Amino acid sequence: MSVDDVLRLWWVLPTGLALLGYGLALVGLTPAQRAVWVKGRIVEVGQPAHGASKRPGIPVTVAFQDPATGQEFVLSNVGKHGDAVEEAWVGREVELRHPRGQPHRFRVVLHSPEDKNGRYAPYCTVVLLLIGLVIHATVLWGYPWALLGFGTLITAFAALSPDIRTARARDALLAEAIAVPARVVAVTRDVYTDGEGDEIINHAPVVTFTTLEGTEVTVLSRDGIPDPSRSLGRRLTIHYAPSDPAVHTPDLAADRRANASAIGTIIILLIAGTAAAVTGAILL
Repeated sequence: MSVDDVLRLWWVLPTGLALLGYGLALVGLTPAQRAVWVKGRIVEVGQPAHGASKRPGIPVTVAFQDPATGQEFVLSNVGKHGDAVEEAWVGREVELRHPRGQPHRFRVVLHSPEDKNGRYAPYCTVVLLLIGLVIHATVLWGYPWALLGFGTLITAFAALSPDIRTARARDALLAEAIAVPARVVAVTRDVYTDGEGDEIINHAPVVTFTTLEGTEVTVLSRDGIPDPSRSLGRRLTIHYAPSDPAVHTPDLAADRRANASAIGTIIILLIAGTAAAVTGAILL
């Protein structure tokens, strides 16, 4: 078999991995499906050190019960324990997963509860496979296939995107936002290097506020605070959703504009993807 023949069969590997992943998910043998999923509760909230990295998030201590033994565990998330917590208060419920019989290896799961069915990894493999197939078709048969293929993929991804629902839900939650005083208690600092080797310094203020019910909330604020590098000690106003303090913003107008922009982007992608797919089909 020549090198060209091997290259033509590139799709066999991602197809095999996707089928393997879906097969394991079907019989319940993926790591996510074999893990123990429990509800935890934050019982203690720390504060990121001023000048430290924002990547670990807010240090918290969580309490949860191992359903297999009934034993209660109270453990810190400091270290590699899943998603970084960026909005924390005592009493907040968070979802946790851990290997069976190993509660100390718990992971906080905030952003991908859909991974419970074990299909997230094979889904990503299928996406990469489809992109590869479109590129392959373009190389073999010309640019109309690129228009048809990528147009179809963009339309499908935009249609399946949760961004519009997320933006509208956030707008609805903040429609009755409550304004309370807040203070910047620390500013995190991270240094990145761009493609040209230049350093980019990113600052994220750590803000605390108290809800009308008396709950003290600590949040890592990534947007909306002007000149964040010099914001330590600054007093400001936070607007939070009464049903969920994790939904908050220091600037309601800017938050609405960002949500409108997210919705507009998805609509543009839908229109552009559909137009590209139709044009490609006509040119075939």
